[in-house]
Amino acid sequence: MDRVAGLDDAQLRAFAPLMYVAWSDYDLEPAERAHVLAKIAEQPWLRPAAREVIAAWLEPDHPPTADELSRLRALIDRVATTQSVRAKESFARVAESIATDDAARTAVAELSASLGLVAGTQLASVPGDSSDATLGAALRTVLDGQHADLRGRVRTFLATPRRAYGLPVAEQRAHVRGWLRELADTELGDLAFPGVTSHGDFAQFTAVFEELGHGDLSLLVKVGVQLGLYGGAIWALGTERHHARLAAVAACTELGCFAMSEVGHGSNVAGLETTAIYDHATRELEIHTPGESARKEWIGGAAHDATMAVVFAQLEVAGVRQGVHAVLVPIRGADGHPLPGVRTADSGVKLGLNGVDNGRLWFEHVRVPVANLLDRFASIDADGTYASPIASPDRRFFTMLGTLIGGRVSVGASAVSAARTALAVAVRYAHARRQFGPAGERHLIDYPTHRRRLLPHVADTVVLRVAFAALRARHAELAPDRDADLRELEAEAAAMKVLATRHAIDAVQAAREACGGQGYLAVNRIPELRVDVDIFTTFEGDNVVLSQLVGKALLGMRKKQFAAGGTLAVLRAVGARLATKVAEANPIRARRGASSHLRDRAMQLDAFRYREDHLVETALLRVKKRLDAGADGETAVLAVQEHIVAICEAFAERRTCEWFAAAEATAAPAAAPLLARLGDLAFLARLEARAAWFLEAGYFEVPKTRAIRKEVEALLGELAPHALTIVDAFGIPAECLAAPIAFFDPAHPTY
Repeated sequence: MDRVAGLDDAQLRAFAPLMYVAWSDYDLEPAERAHVLAKIAEQPWLRPAAREVIAAWLEPDHPPTADELSRLRALIDRVATTQSVRAKESFARVAESIATDDAARTAVAELSASLGLVAGTQLASVPGDSSDATLGAALRTVLDGQHADLRGRVRTFLATPRRAYGLPVAEQRAHVRGWLRELADTELGDLAFPGVTSHGDFAQFTAVFEELGHGDLSLLVKVGVQLGLYGGAIWALGTERHHARLAAVAACTELGCFAMSEVGHGSNVAGLETTAIYDHATRELEIHTPGESARKEWIGGAAHDATMAVVFAQLEVAGVRQGVHAVLVPIRGADGHPLPGVRTADSGVKLGLNGVDNGRLWFEHVRVPVANLLDRFASIDADGTYASPIASPDRRFFTMLGTLIGGRVSVGASAVSAARTALAVAVRYAHARRQFGPAGERHLIDYPTHRRRLLPHVADTVVLRVAFAALRARHAELAPDRDADLRELEAEAAAMKVLATRHAIDAVQAAREACGGQGYLAVNRIPELRVDVDIFTTFEGDNVVLSQLVGKALLGMRKKQFAAGGTLAVLRAVGARLATKVAEANPIRARRGASSHLRDRAMQLDAFRYREDHLVETALLRVKKRLDAGADGETAVLAVQEHIVAICEAFAERRTCEWFAAAEATAAPAAAPLLARLGDLAFLARLEARAAWFLEAGYFEVPKTRAIRKEVEALLGELAPHALTIVDAFGIPAECLAAPIAFFDPAHPTY
């Protein structure tokens, strides 16, 4: 039977658009096919031969060929040429307009609606009690978590307008410096040093820092340098005598900086050149910059404000190098001028964050007491003997750096906050701004393309907020435990920092473009966020470098698991892989596209887990192949570098899905429906973006990837009516949105 020719019949032409969309956009589920056939059976006006034509089009084992789809589209274009422009706005409208009588028109309208091809703009709602007030309050409770009161204190602080865009650098820095002292007056900074200046745990301070990400990002970075890096290094690497100064650090009466990075070494901290040589005769450490490549670079606070620095240098005791250690070094006097032997310089005007005084530092044989060595993990006793509770130099080095992973947790979480601010502005504007439409104009949010621009990013911000809450809790639990194995936590913090900061760049850019020219105006805050958030991908660890570290760590952990279990462990892993692969490669499961299946969090998590496992194991095989061929370890790993970077991405996506699923399980019933759809949109959009990989791996077949795309589109429609409720639930003070377009009333414009 020529199915296309069969539809070229007066009775059947109205069904042609429905058949085209059903096969070109997704594969009909059995329930959908049965529904269509039942609906056709209810139409007494259809001839038996016509029913056979439609049944032939719905045969699941005989999808149309590319030629049939092309001919079908040509048929639709031909019979629709006489229809109005408005009728051609959607295939559903075309189908209705082609119908020759009311009975046919009613039939195709009902089928269009049942297949999700709604001709109008009516959008689905979240089931249950979907009042905006109820949904917003429930979502706010989930997002604020156990630190709701603390977040409220930060929002109260942020509610005082604090913006310094467009000012000369010196004035901008002066404003930020003043805001830092205002924040110190709230005593929120005391939370940075649990057990010393506050009770509780580190999760409290990271919640404060995350909330500050809605405000001026120069202030955020100054807080991060002062409390997270400078004070955090003293808290994590120092002992009781060093902790005595943390009250002054929290009060910002002692301003410090974190002098780790050197211009010649990038992320290679172990290769730093600055030296700290112990002189036993004077019981002093001599800090020295041996050459220009050893100058400390990009040090926040070094250009103007800081009077102290935590300097990372190669410690040498009795002529023996002991690796990188941290030392407290005074760099400025009370008059603001550099101390003898210390040279400073301004890094210069930057792309953004010019409220932060990044600078350079050089040391010319600067001497400090040996007591300034931060000695939690290593000390020099009265006899001049170096001692450490950690015998291995490599392990000692990574343990010292591991205590500072809170910075990556905080940076990742605050990057998401900055993205939330930009998206809140864009979503609010999308509900006010109008554009072309059938009856005058439509709001921007009514356009599927506009929803596609913004709503997946909005969903991501919700998912990432929940994931970082879980990560903060893990860090607060494990970091104080000196005997804890922090390797997995380090990998999680690094991977989530990579995922979140990349998300922030993409989300802010999407918000900029979605607001058109208004998104390019500095007064609307988005340009400021765009340039300020850019650096988040390279500070606290360059994202590409961190991705490699995470990938290598996961390879190492997997290799050790295999080594510990011997051949049996390898066989178990391979057996589990084959079982998963067989299950997903099954034609039914790999093609399955039912909404209930795609919105199953377990299905989504299985897909992310499969991708991570596949990448880790195939990377190990590729490395082993090169080692077996005689390559050295570094060369073998370098050859699969991009593969290793992909492991980090897959790991972060899997952990995010796990954490979100766990949080959903305990969420209040009022929040559950909306939270579930936000999670579905975030995770299905990621699977959609990874479709090529899953197809190549044989984990999905084409019908399933089409169904995922359809499901994402459906979720966009379901969530669009609640977009304002969602962004309002973020709780961002109006003074932080600070954009006229976020409060735009077309009838009463204020600018």
